Amino acid sequence: MSKLFSEENKAAFSNPLNLNNPIAVQVLGICSALAVTSQLKPAIVMGLSVTVITAFSNVIISLIRKSIPNRIRIIVQLVVVATLVTIVSQLLKAYVYDVSVQLSVYVGLIITNCILMGRLEAFAMQNKPWPSLLDGIGNGLGYAWVLVVVGFVRELFGFGTLFGYNVIPKFLFDCGYTNNGMMVMPAMSLIIVGCVIWAHRAYNKEEK
Repeated sequence: MSKLFSEENKAAFSNPLNLNNPIAVQVLGICSALAVTSQLKPAIVMGLSVTVITAFSNVIISLIRKSIPNRIRIIVQLVVVATLVTIVSQLLKAYVYDVSVQLSVYVGLIITNCILMGRLEAFAMQNKPWPSLLDGIGNGLGYAWVLVVVGFVRELFGFGTLFGYNVIPKFLFDCGYTNNGMMVMPAMSLIIVGCVIWAHRAYNKEEK
Protein backbone atom coordinates (compact mmCIF):
# COMPACT_ATOMS: atom_id res chain seq x y z
CA MET A 1 0.00 0.00 0.00
CA SER A 2 2.85 2.38 0.81
CA LYS A 3 4.28 1.84 -2.67
CA LEU A 4 0.94 2.75 -4.26
CA PHE A 5 0.99 6.10 -2.49
CA SER A 6 4.71 6.79 -2.52
CA GLU A 7 6.01 10.34 -2.83
CA GLU A 8 6.62 9.86 -6.55
CA ASN A 9 3.06 8.68 -7.13
CA LYS A 10 1.65 11.52 -5.06
CA ALA A 11 3.71 13.97 -7.09
CA ALA A 12 2.48 12.42 -10.36
CA PHE A 13 -1.07 13.20 -9.26
CA SER A 14 -0.64 16.52 -7.45
CA ASN A 15 1.92 18.39 -9.57
CA PRO A 16 -0.43 18.85 -12.57
CA LEU A 17 -3.03 20.33 -10.25
CA ASN A 18 -0.75 23.23 -9.35
CA LEU A 19 3.00 23.43 -9.89
CA ASN A 20 2.97 21.78 -13.33
CA ASN A 21 -0.55 22.62 -14.43
CA PRO A 22 -1.02 21.86 -18.14
CA ILE A 23 -2.75 25.19 -18.89
CA ALA A 24 -1.36 27.61 -16.29
CA VAL A 25 2.27 26.44 -16.49
CA GLN A 26 2.73 24.48 -19.71
CA VAL A 27 0.17 26.60 -21.64
CA LEU A 28 -1.28 23.53 -23.38
CA GLY A 29 -4.88 22.83 -24.38
CA ILE A 30 -5.68 26.51 -24.74
CA CYS A 31 -7.90 26.08 -27.84
CA SER A 32 -10.57 24.02 -26.11
CA ALA A 33 -10.24 26.15 -22.98
CA LEU A 34 -11.30 29.14 -25.07
CA ALA A 35 -13.98 27.35 -27.08
CA VAL A 36 -16.14 25.56 -24.48
CA THR A 37 -16.14 27.92 -21.50
CA SER A 38 -18.96 30.33 -22.33
CA GLN A 39 -21.05 28.39 -19.81
CA LEU A 40 -20.19 26.33 -16.74
CA LYS A 41 -21.92 23.03 -17.63
CA PRO A 42 -20.09 22.33 -20.91
CA ALA A 43 -16.82 23.40 -19.27
CA ILE A 44 -17.30 20.79 -16.53
CA VAL A 45 -18.31 18.07 -18.99
CA MET A 46 -15.34 18.83 -21.23
CA GLY A 47 -12.96 18.77 -18.26
CA LEU A 48 -14.31 15.43 -17.02
CA SER A 49 -14.19 13.97 -20.55
CA VAL A 50 -10.53 14.89 -20.94
CA THR A 51 -9.79 13.52 -17.46
CA VAL A 52 -11.39 10.15 -18.22
CA ILE A 53 -9.74 9.85 -21.63
CA THR A 54 -6.32 10.90 -20.36
CA ALA A 55 -6.47 8.48 -17.42
CA PHE A 56 -7.58 5.43 -19.41
CA SER A 57 -5.33 6.09 -22.40
CA ASN A 58 -2.36 6.46 -20.04
CA VAL A 59 -3.14 3.10 -18.45
CA ILE A 60 -3.65 1.31 -21.78
CA ILE A 61 -0.47 2.68 -23.32
CA SER A 62 1.47 1.87 -20.16
CA LEU A 63 0.23 -1.73 -20.25
CA ILE A 64 1.29 -2.31 -23.86
CA ARG A 65 4.29 0.06 -24.00
CA LYS A 66 6.89 -2.73 -24.18
CA SER A 67 5.19 -4.36 -27.14
CA ILE A 68 4.75 -1.18 -29.23
CA PRO A 69 7.33 -0.85 -32.03
CA ASN A 70 9.05 2.50 -31.66
CA ARG A 71 8.39 3.46 -35.29
CA ILE A 72 4.61 3.28 -34.94
CA ARG A 73 4.15 4.34 -31.32
CA ILE A 74 2.40 7.62 -32.24
CA ILE A 75 -0.04 5.74 -34.50
CA VAL A 76 -0.84 3.28 -31.71
CA GLN A 77 -1.37 6.14 -29.26
CA LEU A 78 -3.73 7.86 -31.68
CA VAL A 79 -5.73 4.67 -32.21
CA VAL A 80 -6.15 4.21 -28.44
CA VAL A 81 -7.14 7.84 -27.92
CA ALA A 82 -9.51 7.88 -30.91
CA THR A 83 -11.29 4.78 -29.60
CA LEU A 84 -11.77 6.31 -26.15
CA VAL A 85 -12.89 9.64 -27.62
CA THR A 86 -15.49 7.86 -29.75
CA ILE A 87 -16.83 6.01 -26.71
CA VAL A 88 -17.04 9.21 -24.63
CA SER A 89 -18.66 11.09 -27.51
CA GLN A 90 -21.36 8.44 -27.90
CA LEU A 91 -22.02 8.42 -24.14
CA LEU A 92 -22.41 12.21 -24.13
CA LYS A 93 -24.86 12.03 -27.04
CA ALA A 94 -26.82 9.32 -25.25
CA TYR A 95 -27.06 10.91 -21.79
CA VAL A 96 -26.36 14.67 -22.12
CA TYR A 97 -27.27 15.42 -25.69
CA ASP A 98 -27.75 19.17 -25.15
CA VAL A 99 -24.21 19.47 -23.78
CA SER A 100 -22.76 17.36 -26.59
CA VAL A 101 -24.34 19.79 -29.07
CA GLN A 102 -22.76 22.73 -27.22
CA LEU A 103 -19.37 21.04 -27.26
CA SER A 104 -19.82 20.38 -30.98
CA VAL A 105 -16.60 19.23 -32.70
CA TYR A 106 -14.42 19.90 -29.67
CA VAL A 107 -15.05 16.47 -28.16
CA GLY A 108 -13.63 14.88 -31.31
CA LEU A 109 -10.69 17.25 -31.22
CA ILE A 110 -9.62 15.75 -27.88
CA ILE A 111 -7.81 13.26 -30.12
CA THR A 112 -5.29 15.97 -30.98
CA ASN A 113 -5.19 17.57 -27.54
CA CYS A 114 -1.52 18.26 -26.85
CA ILE A 115 -1.97 17.62 -23.11
CA LEU A 116 -3.16 14.09 -23.76
CA MET A 117 -0.61 13.19 -26.41
CA GLY A 118 2.16 14.76 -24.33
CA ARG A 119 1.36 12.63 -21.29
CA LEU A 120 1.28 9.45 -23.36
CA GLU A 121 4.65 10.15 -24.90
CA ALA A 122 6.38 11.69 -21.87
CA PHE A 123 4.94 9.58 -19.03
CA ALA A 124 2.88 6.51 -19.97
CA MET A 125 5.52 5.17 -22.35
CA GLN A 126 8.09 5.15 -19.52
CA ASN A 127 6.05 4.24 -16.44
CA LYS A 128 3.87 1.50 -14.98
CA PRO A 129 0.05 1.57 -15.11
CA TRP A 130 -0.63 2.88 -11.59
CA PRO A 131 1.60 5.99 -11.79
CA SER A 132 0.30 6.52 -15.34
CA LEU A 133 -3.28 6.44 -14.06
CA LEU A 134 -2.47 9.00 -11.37
CA ASP A 135 -0.66 11.19 -13.89
CA GLY A 136 -3.62 11.03 -16.27
CA ILE A 137 -6.15 11.91 -13.58
CA GLY A 138 -3.95 14.71 -12.24
CA ASN A 139 -3.42 16.30 -15.65
CA GLY A 140 -7.09 15.93 -16.54
CA LEU A 141 -8.22 17.58 -13.31
CA GLY A 142 -5.54 20.25 -13.66
CA TYR A 143 -6.98 21.07 -17.08
CA ALA A 144 -10.56 20.84 -15.79
CA TRP A 145 -10.28 23.29 -12.90
CA VAL A 146 -9.04 26.04 -15.18
CA LEU A 147 -12.00 25.43 -17.52
CA VAL A 148 -14.40 25.52 -14.57
CA VAL A 149 -12.99 28.84 -13.31
CA VAL A 150 -13.21 30.44 -16.75
CA GLY A 151 -16.69 29.00 -17.38
CA PHE A 152 -17.91 30.21 -13.98
CA VAL A 153 -16.75 33.80 -14.57
CA ARG A 154 -18.02 33.97 -18.16
CA GLU A 155 -21.47 32.56 -17.44
CA LEU A 156 -21.97 34.57 -14.25
CA PHE A 157 -21.09 37.95 -15.72
CA GLY A 158 -22.07 37.22 -19.32
CA PHE A 159 -25.50 35.66 -18.75
CA GLY A 160 -26.18 36.30 -15.07
CA THR A 161 -26.69 32.57 -14.57
CA LEU A 162 -24.96 29.43 -13.28
CA PHE A 163 -25.95 26.08 -14.79
CA GLY A 164 -28.68 28.01 -16.60
CA TYR A 165 -30.30 29.33 -13.41
CA ASN A 166 -30.51 33.05 -12.69
CA VAL A 167 -28.34 33.90 -9.69
CA ILE A 168 -28.09 37.69 -9.89
CA PRO A 169 -30.95 39.32 -7.92
CA LYS A 170 -33.58 41.15 -9.93
CA PHE A 171 -33.18 44.34 -7.92
CA LEU A 172 -29.66 44.75 -9.30
CA PHE A 173 -31.07 44.82 -12.81
CA ASP A 174 -33.69 47.31 -11.60
CA CYS A 175 -30.82 49.47 -10.35
CA GLY A 176 -29.21 49.48 -13.78
CA TYR A 177 -27.00 46.38 -13.75
CA THR A 178 -26.67 44.65 -17.13
CA ASN A 179 -24.97 41.46 -18.22
CA ASN A 180 -21.60 41.99 -19.85
CA GLY A 181 -21.94 40.84 -23.45
CA MET A 182 -18.17 40.83 -23.88
CA MET A 183 -17.93 37.88 -21.50
CA VAL A 184 -19.57 35.55 -24.01
CA MET A 185 -17.15 36.52 -26.79
CA PRO A 186 -14.14 34.26 -27.53
CA ALA A 187 -11.67 37.11 -26.98
CA MET A 188 -12.80 37.50 -23.37
CA SER A 189 -12.05 33.87 -22.62
CA LEU A 190 -8.46 34.48 -23.67
CA ILE A 191 -8.23 37.44 -21.29
CA ILE A 192 -9.67 35.41 -18.40
CA VAL A 193 -7.30 32.50 -19.08
CA GLY A 194 -4.45 35.03 -19.07
CA CYS A 195 -5.63 36.35 -15.69
CA VAL A 196 -5.81 32.81 -14.31
CA ILE A 197 -2.25 32.12 -15.50
CA TRP A 198 -1.03 35.42 -13.99
CA ALA A 199 -2.73 34.73 -10.63
CA HIS A 200 -1.49 31.14 -10.56
CA ARG A 201 2.11 32.11 -11.24
CA ALA A 202 2.01 35.01 -8.79
CA TYR A 203 0.66 32.74 -6.05
CA ASN A 204 3.23 30.03 -6.63
CA LYS A 205 6.02 32.61 -6.77
CA GLU A 206 5.00 33.71 -3.27
CA GLU A 207 4.78 30.10 -2.13
CA LYS A 208 8.33 29.42 -3.31
